[in-house]
Amino acid sequence: MSETSGSEEWSGSPGDTTAALAVLGDESRRRLFEYVRRAGRPVTRDEASAAVGISRKLAGFHLDKLVAAGLLRTGHAHRGARRVGRAAKVYEPSPRTLRMSLPPRRHELLSSLLSEAVTAHRPDESAREAAVRLARERGEELGAEARGADLIAFLRSLGFEPADAGGGRTVLHTCPFHPSSAHSAHLVCGMSHAFLRGCLASSGHDRTTTAVLAPRPGRCCVELRTTDRPDGAPDTVGPAPDADDPPCARDLRP
Repeated sequence: MSETSGSEEWSGSPGDTTAALAVLGDESRRRLFEYVRRAGRPVTRDEASAAVGISRKLAGFHLDKLVAAGLLRTGHAHRGARRVGRAAKVYEPSPRTLRMSLPPRRHELLSSLLSEAVTAHRPDESAREAAVRLARERGEELGAEARGADLIAFLRSLGFEPADAGGGRTVLHTCPFHPSSAHSAHLVCGMSHAFLRGCLASSGHDRTTTAVLAPRPGRCCVELRTTDRPDGAPDTVGPAPDADDPPCARDLRP
């Protein structure tokens, strides 16, 4: 048995996650990692090296790299009370779970809002209306936390990928609401629009920047329009879609 116990959540930054996954680029290291995970018990360096067919010294090198990356953890095997010498070092999987998305996204945001909408809609509103309202409220909550912060950095932290498109337009190449938009565009894009409007309002950016529905292939259905006039924000609905636009654009035609 290993002396290590307990569990912990992976709290590394996206850069830390990328580095951890890069460690698995070496074939021998990846095979060692897979062996330790499948073993179902702590394993020694000798066991791991024999299983993969490499020297004990090389196995130790790779195992320690996996430990340093947070993918494995170490302990020492318990030995009988009368056994002499240091207990063998053993390796076992880290309880950390690595998840990676490029760019970082927050898919749980959509699922949590949809789940809440099922039970939280008011008597005078449909489930869709509840989902859009809740998205706006969640946007307001997060926007309030980032009041005064840089808007572009804030959007990136939420899982969007903003890019300057010129003319006061900021397009969003990714969106945390995206995974289900192809199946229920009118709902999901409406939630994204409401969410961003709430973020802008609470963060203090809504006097010069407006979230606009402007669906186009390969990006979020919403883009931002910025004006220099604090009282002259652009309309909240973008140009009418044409026949070449994706289904969500046609669904959201004003």
